[in-house]
Amino acid sequence: MPDYSGQVAVITGGAGGIGGALGKALEAAGAQVLLADREAADGIVACDVANLEEVEALAELAWQRFGRVDLLVNNAGISGGGGRLWKADIAAARRVFEVNFWGVWHGCAAFAPRMAAQDHPSAIYNVASENALFCAVPRSAAYIASKHAVLGLTESLREDLPEHVHAGTIIPGWVLSGLTSEGGRDQAMPAERYAEIILPQLAARERFVVSHAYNVVPMTERTAALEAAFARYAPRYDGDEEHDVRAYIARLRGG
Repeated sequence: MPDYSGQVAVITGGAGGIGGALGKALEAAGAQVLLADREAADGIVACDVANLEEVEALAELAWQRFGRVDLLVNNAGISGGGGRLWKADIAAARRVFEVNFWGVWHGCAAFAPRMAAQDHPSAIYNVASENALFCAVPRSAAYIASKHAVLGLTESLREDLPEHVHAGTIIPGWVLSGLTSEGGRDQAMPAERYAEIILPQLAARERFVVSHAYNVVPMTERTAALEAAFARYAPRYDGDEEHDVRAYIARLRGG
């Protein structure tokens, strides 16, 4: 396992599941860990990630207590707003986005400037889901869309940060947590095992942190369908970058 001695980690959604297990693994690896969750508990700081002021207060606390942050894991998440899309509870669906998407945004907004101002390497990891790559859980449009949004947010964030601050996306498969249904608790991966799998990837500053091998199957089905659509209706040709935004920006920058 990697050595995190002298490093400080902040984890939201740290009362249990992935957040709690990752916190324990990081402490075992030598890190000082600040865990946050919506409700305060023994060793847990209260922070509703849907509230930007509370997340900014969490960042202030981290620097007051430790003087630095080396790893931020925006992990807090909820489910809700399930069912057929047109029958879903809109208020519940909006709450999913408040926590799963805006909670991650708030964490990045509150911590990134401080981490950028440090003179040592650090990393921000945002927890998405296999549901960011394909629809793993049927009739969960709010949850699935929020996790797709986290992936996009993180990819954009990567370009905003200075070189010494890394940003990556954690993509869990089915891991045992408070969101796991009673019937599936013996089928989901134990959170402790999951933490052991991803901790070396965090230390290696991987762009995508992965775990569940079978995720490749449904992910590839989607990418194969996309590639087939392009091959049929928009095949490559010489000079096809003529209408490409990235190519245009590169030309403006003289690249």
